[in-house]
Amino acid sequence: MDIVKTMTTLAVGFVREEDGSQVVEYGLIIALVSIALAVGLAKIAGSDPFSALATKISSCLGGTCS
Repeated sequence: MDIVKTMTTLAVGFVREEDGSQVVEYGLIIALVSIALAVGLAKIAGSDPFSALATKISSCLGGTCS
C-alpha cells in the first residue's frame, strides 16, 4: 500500500507543477514525429500497416479473427 500512496503523491505533485505542461507538449511533439516516421517508413517500404491493421480489426469484429 505504500507504493500506491507514493505514486499518488508523485502524481499529485506532477500535476501541480507548472512545468508539467511543457512535458505534455514535448510528449505530443514526440508522438507526432513518431507517427510521421512510421507512416513515412511504411510508404518507403511499400506497405501500408494501417490498412492491414484496419482489415485485421474488422475481421476480428466479424468473428473470423486469426
